[in-house]
Amino acid sequence: MRVSTQLNYAGDIRAAADQVVALESAGLDLVWVAEAYGFDAVSLLGYLAARTSKVELGSGILPIYSRTPTLLAQTAAGLDYVSGGRFVLGLGASGPQVIEGWHGVPYVEPVGRTREIVDICRRVWRREVLTNEGAYPIPLPTGQGTGLAKPLKLITHPLRERIPIWVASLGPKNVEMTAQVADGWLPILFVPERADRVWGEALRRGRAGRDPSLGPLEIGAGGLVAIGDDVQGVRDLSRPMVALYVGGMGARGRNFYNDLARRYGFEREAELIQDLYLEGKKKDAADAVPDELLEGISLVGPAGYVKERIAAYKEAGVTVLNMTPVGPDPAAIVEQVKEWAQ
Repeated sequence: MRVSTQLNYAGDIRAAADQVVALESAGLDLVWVAEAYGFDAVSLLGYLAARTSKVELGSGILPIYSRTPTLLAQTAAGLDYVSGGRFVLGLGASGPQVIEGWHGVPYVEPVGRTREIVDICRRVWRREVLTNEGAYPIPLPTGQGTGLAKPLKLITHPLRERIPIWVASLGPKNVEMTAQVADGWLPILFVPERADRVWGEALRRGRAGRDPSLGPLEIGAGGLVAIGDDVQGVRDLSRPMVALYVGGMGARGRNFYNDLARRYGFEREAELIQDLYLEGKKKDAADAVPDELLEGISLVGPAGYVKERIAAYKEAGVTVLNMTPVGPDPAAIVEQVKEWAQ
């Protein structure tokens, strides 16, 4: 397995970039930069391209509704060029709360739109004269706009015409689509021992229709990493995040992360976390996150135990271990995990 990490986009981004430079020296293979409703990810990715020389730089993720498909393709080509071919385009639908509440765009047809965007991006990078039908009509049909639209192709020549595309997806239909058309898959709250029961059938269906030229599907998943005999309490650092996603990312009946926890077998706990969170009792919601779930999504414990967790992720098909190192020397943790992940 290769080793990646998720940049802390909500804090001091200059300090976060300094840490990426240090982790690159320790052997980090890839860093993901998220975009929610703080600073945009593209600015930071460009900054990181100038500050680093070897580590791959991934958008993890750019929401598909916040930009046109062609702008996503242009942005990816630009970041790939300035980084010397080190960019990975991570895409995702995000959720109704952010897309409709922040961007003011209807959250509709996420699976079909993602598939269409992946196809458009690859055609843009091949410098095809672009036309498209479907959710994104390109050029605009006669009768819409000024009537002056005409098909165009990318002016500049991309460094690579096959920039890797990874998709963050959770639901069965979205995961099936991801396995069929994307280079990589970015699940969240990934419990390797329970992954097959939740996503196995969707992955198998998607892989059955996969274009062989794409190669094997990569999977990036992981969690907090702390190594030692007295680090079990580190898992609790994930409680607020899990409570936010399972309890607060969406409404009742429309929370993808809550659905995921239920599919893992935590039906009662998922309901309780959501009830507490939506009542404003965020600490109680965090306390209600089951220890078993926290253990499943992390790699925290003595060296032998962490090695076992790495093996479990490998067994579940993970090719990129996405880790958050916790300890006084994050670079040393990256070095150690990278050695064990070989």
